Amino acid sequence: MRRILLLDDEQNVLSALKRSFRSIARNDQLRIDTYNVPEEALAHLQDTAYDFIISDYHMPSMNGIAFLTLAKAIQPDAVRMMLSASAEFKTILGAINEAEAFRYIAKPWTQEELADTYQAALQKRDQILEDRRLADELRVQRGQLSPQEEALRRLEESEPGITKVKWGADGSVMLE
Repeated sequence: MRRILLLDDEQNVLSALKRSFRSIARNDQLRIDTYNVPEEALAHLQDTAYDFIISDYHMPSMNGIAFLTLAKAIQPDAVRMMLSASAEFKTILGAINEAEAFRYIAKPWTQEELADTYQAALQKRDQILEDRRLADELRVQRGQLSPQEEALRRLEESEPGITKVKWGADGSVMLE
């Protein structure tokens, strides 16, 4: 199943994007989570793995570049994209250089453009995961990574935070 996180401070944009992606990905199993507040989206990134993260640029509490930069630190293998009505070169450059955005989606978007972006992002995500798998396989062969460490990386990749346990002073597991 593919997972997409959408962030925009305008609910109507989120609804339109969600409808568009559902139409484009008819045959794919797709889970789309939408957020209006960047801080809520960041909290959710801590425990849910996403294939794609799409953020609007102009939001009240945090711009999209700052959000995608933080998202990159939490989930570096997720494909990040910027959505904006702004055609300012500085905005586009910041999205690419700072947040390492894969694509810049202009508002208003066309269904064809969004479909092309979705397919390219699928290919990019699959390539990232395959590159990671091959690199880890090579590290195991060279003795630089134990099979247990490789298994933990794969588990953490599919379920972020699952391998991080907080222990109490008495040895109990602390739940958040």
